[in-house]
Amino acid sequence: MNDIRVLVVDDSAAVRAMLSRELSACEGITVSAAGNRNEAEAVLAEGCIDVVTLDMGMPYMDSLSFLAGLMEKEPVPVIAMSSPGAQDREAAVEALALGAAGVVHKPGGPYSVGDVIRELEGMIREAAGLPVRKLAAAARRLRDGAAAVMKGRMPPVQVNGRIITAGAGEGGAAAFEELFMHLPPDIPPVLAVIHMAEDFTGVFAERLDRMCTVRVKQAEDGEAVKAGTVYLAPGGCGMQVVQQGTRRVLRISAAQKMGGGKAPADVLFGSAAAAAGSRCTAVLLTGAGSDGAQGMKAVRDAGGFTIAQDEESSLVFDMPRHALSLGAVSQLSPISSIPLLITERLI
Repeated sequence: MNDIRVLVVDDSAAVRAMLSRELSACEGITVSAAGNRNEAEAVLAEGCIDVVTLDMGMPYMDSLSFLAGLMEKEPVPVIAMSSPGAQDREAAVEALALGAAGVVHKPGGPYSVGDVIRELEGMIREAAGLPVRKLAAAARRLRDGAAAVMKGRMPPVQVNGRIITAGAGEGGAAAFEELFMHLPPDIPPVLAVIHMAEDFTGVFAERLDRMCTVRVKQAEDGEAVKAGTVYLAPGGCGMQVVQQGTRRVLRISAAQKMGGGKAPADVLFGSAAAAAGSRCTAVLLTGAGSDGAQGMKAVRDAGGFTIAQDEESSLVFDMPRHALSLGAVSQLSPISSIPLLITERLI
């Protein structure tokens, strides 16, 4: 089996050397390095790179414009690397919308070299097998507005105790963006979990809030859910919704402590099925693994409506496929049609 060929792009010679040394020590990975755009483009022009790691804070190179151009011309899986500062985190989240395969912290502060390299190695191995042209296509849909399916004013929706839940893994940032941008502002409460690194979900929620007519916020433990709001679980945490008298309240906990170690989408969907029964809609989007399948089955068994993203528009079809295998899916749909499917059932 051929080695995975990685290009490290970072303006710091020390960081380039450290990443090159540590990643080269990983079995089956070979590394090249570039300190600026010209060097990176020269290496990429040789057509021998499988994955790029891209520093989001390079002072003499617009990393986002470089990424956008790369995804437009000759797509290669890119992993955005972010320093602790807010500006870098915002750029890293925007990189996901432009087609980056994932985001990871750079070493420093609370993020040790060993921990970062372990996470980065796993992301590189996953990214090397991704259908990168699907990432580029999703980025184009967002950029061009081609995903818009709701034209003009929609009739008012009926909340009536309904809850909408959504879960996503790899490719989920672009999928959530497509979904939430086209939901009406009076939508029932939307509860969402995404497989995203800690510290990035808050920035992601803020980005979505600026773009959407619905309010989007990072969920807080103990808050009551309200219509017209999307609640995004904090990275690395699980989220449940529980009935407290006439209110529905969120419970946030470290993912490994919630639901007996179950995956976050399963935990969320299962709690929503118990709280709302037939008034729950569950949406399972792109992602690796089986998270969400059991929880979606609980929603359907309770009489709720379940939607899974189809294979063609999914970056990774594992999560929807597992739900299909359990008979948990009411309807399979491309991501561009899911907002309308949701709202049609609420009118």
